[in-house]
Formats: sequence, C-alpha cells, structure tokens
Amino acid sequence: MAPTRPAGGEGKWRRGAPPVPGPGLSIDPPPMEALGELGRMTLEQVAERIRTTFCCQTLCPKRTNAVPGDGNPRARMMLVGEAPGATEDATGKPFVGAAGQLLDSILEAIDVPRKEVYITNIVKCRPPQNRKPLPDEVGACIPYLWRQLAIIRPSVIIALGGTSAESLLGVRKSLGELRNKVHSYAGIPLIVTYHPAALLRNPNWKKSTWDDVRIARQLLDS
Repeated sequence: MAPTRPAGGEGKWRRGAPPVPGPGLSIDPPPMEALGELGRMTLEQVAERIRTTFCCQTLCPKRTNAVPGDGNPRARMMLVGEAPGATEDATGKPFVGAAGQLLDSILEAIDVPRKEVYITNIVKCRPPQNRKPLPDEVGACIPYLWRQLAIIRPSVIIALGGTSAESLLGVRKSLGELRNKVHSYAGIPLIVTYHPAALLRNPNWKKSTWDDVRIARQLLDS
C-alpha cells in the first residue's frame, strides 16, 4: 500500500510563492543495529517500551503518562516537538492543548489533515513546570525518536522549535540560523520552524511559520 498523501485542492497555501530555501545541514542518525533490541522494534513496541520503561530518573518518575506519539504510521509528514505539556501528560497524547489546536489549524491551512501526519516529541515525558529538557534527558530519550523516524520514514520532517531542531540536527544554532533551509535527516528533507507554543506567546512569528510550512508542503509535492 502506498503511503497516504495529504488532501489535494487549491488551498490558500498555494497563493504566492514561499521563500526559496537555502541548502541546510545533513545528518545521519546512528544505524539501527547500534540501538540493540530497540532497533528491531515495531512502532507499537516502541510505544509500549516508552510507556512502561523509565529511561531517565528526572522526568519518567514524575509523569502521569508517557507520550510516545500519535498519528498515521504511514505518514508522509512527521512533526517533532520538544516535550509534552500538562494536557499531554494527562491524556498521553501529543499536542492536544492550546498549542495543539493551533498546530491543527496550521496543518489544515496547508491541506494536510492531522489524521494523515505523525506527531511526537524529542522527550516523551513532561519536564517540571514545562522547562526545557536537559541534555541528559534528551540523550536518554532520543533513541526512541530515531527508531520512530526509521520505521515511518516520512517524506518530510518538520522540527518544531529550537530544542527539536538542535536535537535532530546535532548542532547548537539559533532558530534563525536553521530556518529557511532544507536540511537532510537520513536523506529526508527537514524543515525547521517555530513551536506552536511560541506562536501563542508571540503572534508576530506566525508569518515566518507560514512561510516554513508552505516550504514543507511543497516538498510533499516535489
């Protein structure tokens, strides 16, 4: 069965051309063999491992629910955020609070129904007071994401926010330095944009985000 394609149609995302992105970074994750048993797991097995295992001692013991990810396992677009928030911790689902509602609207605007994408985070448990994940927490959790990306193998990845972008690309750069470029993760085009939660705090960034997601949408059609 072919991977699900986003709905077509002449949506408003097609009106006018988005900025022409420049070349970005290229990164290859570790081979799946290096992940041991995890590198052989199915998507469902990865989710169960996340729910039942403590991979770090700072986030996992304090969680209500781990949040492995959610969406179409054959998705052509995969979105990666930073970490679950309070609503996500309560429900075990990613992006279901106010930021998730905004993300749904963004996806709808580029004619990509949420049910056709896969959404997850760099870390799968909520940091206290929604703080930024610590490097050790990212290091403990990111092998799950490597495996999820290898299984789904989307056509395009959108990194939502600086933590996601830095963790996926293995660099320490500002969001401004990483935006408006087509990066490569294991040969998959990767676009960096603002996290929806940041847009709620600063709506002035919505125009830049709109440019970014239109570039990502164009990549699906290329």
